Amino acid sequence: QVQLVESGGGLVQAGGSLRLSCAASGRTFSRSTMGWFRQIPGQERAFVAAITWSGAITYYAVSVKGRFTISRDNAKNTVYLQMNSLKPEDTALYYCATHNSGDVALVAAYNYWGQGTQVTVSS
Repeated sequence: QVQLVESGGGLVQAGGSLRLSCAASGRTFSRSTMGWFRQIPGQERAFVAAITWSGAITYYAVSVKGRFTISRDNAKNTVYLQMNSLKPEDTALYYCATHNSGDVALVAAYNYWGQGTQVTVSS
């Protein structure tokens, strides 16, 4: 069993930055690819970024590439999402998740999810 707790969300003006954290419990964290997704009410959960267990390979949605950076600290069982140059369209509930199998950009590929942290970007 893995438990994930996101933090770091908040209200920020357009052009600002936030760093999200996802603290994980469970022995499998250091061996798992981790992902960040976001969801706007009424819409499907959308892929944001993912990082392999070693941190050597990262993946990004086109909409955030060059602005967001995913990283991890396996010693702290934590994965991060640094978000720069934020835009109002980045407003969403952000979730971290543990990858199980399959395409890292698909919700169905993940088996454990946190409760989410809200990010609101004002114009």
